Amino acid sequence: MTVVGPFGLSVRDQALETDVQAGLAAVEAGLLEATKSEVPFITEAAQHLLRAGGKRFRPLLVMLASRFGDPYAPGIVPAAVVVELTHLATLYHDDIMDEADERRGVASANARWGNSVAVLTGDFLFARASHILADLGPEAVRIQAEAFERLVTGQILETAGPRDGRDPVAHYLDVIAGKTGSLIAVSGRFGALMSGADESVVDILTQYGERLGTAFQLADDLLDIASDAHESGKTPGTDLREGIPTLPVLLLRQMAAQGGDPDDLELVRLLDGDLTDDARHADVLARLRVHPALEQARRDTIRYAQEARATLAPLPECFAKSALEELCDAVVHRAG
Repeated sequence: MTVVGPFGLSVRDQALETDVQAGLAAVEAGLLEATKSEVPFITEAAQHLLRAGGKRFRPLLVMLASRFGDPYAPGIVPAAVVVELTHLATLYHDDIMDEADERRGVASANARWGNSVAVLTGDFLFARASHILADLGPEAVRIQAEAFERLVTGQILETAGPRDGRDPVAHYLDVIAGKTGSLIAVSGRFGALMSGADESVVDILTQYGERLGTAFQLADDLLDIASDAHESGKTPGTDLREGIPTLPVLLLRQMAAQGGDPDDLELVRLLDGDLTDDARHADVLARLRVHPALEQARRDTIRYAQEARATLAPLPECFAKSALEELCDAVVHRAG
């Protein structure tokens, strides 16, 4: 058993491992090429987060999905570059909205160069992704446009918050389906589509990516609270400190409102207070780590990963299918 890619997926077939590694290397080269500009400063800014690393989860999914058709088809690597460029661009914009100081262990672009440079760099990456996409045909352009609309809609929904009477947990799941699930779904779809896989296979891998994307984001929610390491690329408790809603916190609020437990109500009061104070922040983090809401969020993460695995059932048995199943396990493992 070997490990493929920064995400750490285990693969049991040498030929598959070799091909996926080669594909990811080609994607990395494509990303470096796509982020070059005649203006050296733009190149530096555009490659800032790229060179900081990352899991390359979306390109990995493109590579695995392509195994159900012709994995050497010419559109596969460019499609993987497109989804990763799009993802990178959203990180520049997210960091501005979140006023983040750090990303992937380095200073965020907005902290280093200011909001204006960061937002324009994100736009530059979107433009480069669109340029590559144009060579993949009108169907690919339409798919990417629809996913991008969902992504932006998810971000707007997060910013606006749930409307009156709307269940905050249901609202949040809609948010992450748009912000995260949409692009991961496109990764599975592009891999299958560009390889010439059967339409039914394309649909299966799109649905798989959608569910896996939700599990992936929920795992990040758990890591923000439960991890003592920098597994998520951010300092643990960052979302808490910045007041960003995540599933464990939303479930806690739900439990407090329904049960009226004094300890739960006290924890909610602390969450609504000033978490820039290190001692208060550490206290809230410690309480959340042992709260039933965290375990409920973990069960929800596992459920979405299991649903993703279940969608693969109609696919023929092969090493690529096994790898996709193990990807579900890898996501759950991140969630503890």
